Amino acid sequence: MDITTDLVKKYNVPVPRYTSYPTVPYWDINSFDTAQWKLAVRKSFSLSNQTEGISLYIHLPYCESLCTYCGCNTRITKNHAVEIPYIHAVIKEWNLYLELFDSKPQIKELHLGGGTPTFFAPENLELLISAITDKAILHPDAEFSFEAHPANTTAEHLQTLYNLGFKRLSLGIQDFDIQVQKIINRMQSYEQVALVTDKAREIGYTSINYDLIYGLPLQTLPGLTDTIEKVKTLRPDRIAFYSYAHVPWIKPGQRKFTELDLPDREAKQQLYETGRNMLLEAGYEEVGMDHFSLKEDSLYIAQKEKHLHRNFMGYTHQYTRLMVGLGVSSISDTWNAFAQNVKTVEEYLNVVNQNEIPVFKGHILTEEDLLMRKHILAIMCNGETSWTSEDLADESFRIALDNINEVLNDGLIVRGDNYLKVTPEGTRFLRNICAAFDIRLWRNQPDRQLFSMG
Repeated sequence: MDITTDLVKKYNVPVPRYTSYPTVPYWDINSFDTAQWKLAVRKSFSLSNQTEGISLYIHLPYCESLCTYCGCNTRITKNHAVEIPYIHAVIKEWNLYLELFDSKPQIKELHLGGGTPTFFAPENLELLISAITDKAILHPDAEFSFEAHPANTTAEHLQTLYNLGFKRLSLGIQDFDIQVQKIINRMQSYEQVALVTDKAREIGYTSINYDLIYGLPLQTLPGLTDTIEKVKTLRPDRIAFYSYAHVPWIKPGQRKFTELDLPDREAKQQLYETGRNMLLEAGYEEVGMDHFSLKEDSLYIAQKEKHLHRNFMGYTHQYTRLMVGLGVSSISDTWNAFAQNVKTVEEYLNVVNQNEIPVFKGHILTEEDLLMRKHILAIMCNGETSWTSEDLADESFRIALDNINEVLNDGLIVRGDNYLKVTPEGTRFLRNICAAFDIRLWRNQPDRQLFSMG
């Protein structure tokens, strides 16, 4: 067994993906309230709007069928009458945030996630986006993106959203193997994906991302190899190649299959190694964790120029201090505070229609949190971090530096007097390296599994 296999076994432990720090299970929700949140939003907006602008994430939870692998907050229905009431509520929530701003917001980034944003009719998406942008200014570098299901995304969807300013598209594929698609209830053909991809490029979309997952039930090496060969023929600008997160205690839909249907540890590692090598051989560059892009793509350029950023929407080449999440379960970030909206559609509609911002929990970051967040973000985005004498004056930070000795001894990082760098071998273990700086996790080891395996 080679050293890589040994390391995979050792570090195949449940740790966060670090789209935030502190991670949601470690938020101090007892000392958080809506008044604090509004104050944090006002302060963040006043500090950032005129220069970098703000980001918006809009969660559209509806899907016509349940993809059983999915870990997102969804509502399954074939009743499209739900679209208009939900859109009106999102617009109303946006108006509630506008009341907190001291000037017209400048939108730098807007992303539609789900659920399935293309569940919504094109004219209803136009209603939503127009209502958002009519009361805002678009930043000169504004970028709009959306997630789409290849099986229900029409040319009208693509054209309508393009006309509204969307230039980035992300297609959830996961695997083309029909047996895998059946067990995860995610059906779309290569031909459908090719049709949407070609039409988007014809219209003028400048960046197309594909989501692929390894470790899915019934997934085989020949099946994944065939999937990536097909992906290579379409040559998306970016590829997110994720590990399947098996969390049936959180997502009961995953109980439609059992652990016996999943590839074992060795088979999953082989799926990853094969997929990664195929992508690298095809000319894609590894970016951060789980992401690959062509060299001309802005994500790769951002990593090379050391301004890659990571937030609740994932990796982005643009940074904004304030990110406002609209819609059910969305998470917002002011840099000094986090807040999450209520998690059910019914409660969301009820709270917003009472003219209240629908957050139900959050966290105000301490000075220690901000210090650890800085270093975790640097490692996740740039594969390195450095520290000052002021950082070393913090006792928790010194503990974190002691914590990295294990990953140092295993060759996952190299360390100097005031810096560390992730080695090529350590790239696939970014989560484990960052966990050394997760002081809240170290202080309060969970008594149950909170995070997915690697």
